[in-house]
Amino acid sequence: MPSLTLPSPEPAPPGRIATIDTVRGVAVMGILFLNILSFALPEAAYVSPRAYGLDGPADRFAYYTVLILFDGKMRGLFSFLFGASLLLVVDRAEVGGRDPAAVHYARMFWLFVLGLAHAALLWRGDILAHYALVGSVAFAFRHLSVGRLLTFGIACAAIDALLMGSIPLSYLAMQAGDGADAARGLRDFQNAFGIPAPAIIARELALFRSGYGAILADNIAQIPDILSDTLIIGFETLAYMLFGMAALRSGMLDGRWPRRRLWRWAVGGMGLGLIGYGAIALWISTRNLDLFAIVAGPIALATPFRAIMIPGWAATILLLAAKNGPIARHFAAAGRMALSNYLATSIVMCCIFYGWGFGQFGHWSRASLYLPVVAMCAAMPLWSPWWLARYRYGPFEWLWRSLARRQWQPMRNTSPVRTRRIDANDTQ
Repeated sequence: MPSLTLPSPEPAPPGRIATIDTVRGVAVMGILFLNILSFALPEAAYVSPRAYGLDGPADRFAYYTVLILFDGKMRGLFSFLFGASLLLVVDRAEVGGRDPAAVHYARMFWLFVLGLAHAALLWRGDILAHYALVGSVAFAFRHLSVGRLLTFGIACAAIDALLMGSIPLSYLAMQAGDGADAARGLRDFQNAFGIPAPAIIARELALFRSGYGAILADNIAQIPDILSDTLIIGFETLAYMLFGMAALRSGMLDGRWPRRRLWRWAVGGMGLGLIGYGAIALWISTRNLDLFAIVAGPIALATPFRAIMIPGWAATILLLAAKNGPIARHFAAAGRMALSNYLATSIVMCCIFYGWGFGQFGHWSRASLYLPVVAMCAAMPLWSPWWLARYRYGPFEWLWRSLARRQWQPMRNTSPVRTRRIDANDTQ
């Protein structure tokens, strides 16, 4: 049988928690199941499947599957892990005699810069600048107990639920109103959450099938809106960061929880989340994915189930990764390079779909988009250990670390590259 030689993923370096890297590796792959819609389809299709690309039963199946399993959960899992990593960095800074505030805010400043560059030069769906802003606030909560972290996190999640709940209420109020303002508001709702006017779709298709200059100009023009979105979704992100900080402090993420406790969270979180999302999916299907179903279901009603399902996802991954076998180590390598993998995804997908690349924007159905998603998700745990066998950091992790520390960091590994042969019948 044919065989393939691959780097054997190394154990986590000193100071790293392999389980956190494994969960992060799953999150960086899973988030592409949502982000692909922004890379490849007009903006409204991210929220409303009827806006574009819903051509048949396979597209509906893809929509409901991603809604139930991934929608909001992977971004939330990233936020969860960001909060935990924040604590690890500042705790180690304090132990090492460095100013934790100086270390943290230098990291957030340069993450913000990288995020703005990503949003302007590549893809306006960037989340890094948002994380830098919210992470700057989360630092103030670093000394709180687990109970207080959970309390503030629940309060932020409740505020987010109220904000999201106001969207369908506003829509109903506009439906009940009359006059030019109500009509204008309903058109705005239709363009954002329903089926946009043909002119809006045509403009987006023309833009993203055009050259780099036009897309760059539009990306730069969108940056103020990207930053202002922090006021809307920032409470949700902060909630999940605080939950992640609590998860680290409690021992969930560093291996101190017994398996029985992880099982309770995995079964409870995933079970309740799947039941809730399944019910929402069933309800919106009975309304044929109309505008009100979208704003009331995935946007508003799903908020508490998403918050429950994120730690359920984390507990499930931790259980599967407990033995730290080859598969878990490959995923952990992808997690160690999460920033590089996230940005590499933007480079690859923009090249496939934008006009300066292969110009495939708007040409694929929703279901067919998951072919490049699966390919990219398969590539991450393969190329990441290959890279880390040769270099200490992913390329963008190295850049971020060097900028934050104001000194170029050593890049190459001094130890020899270890490889192992993966045979076609290797089941591990």
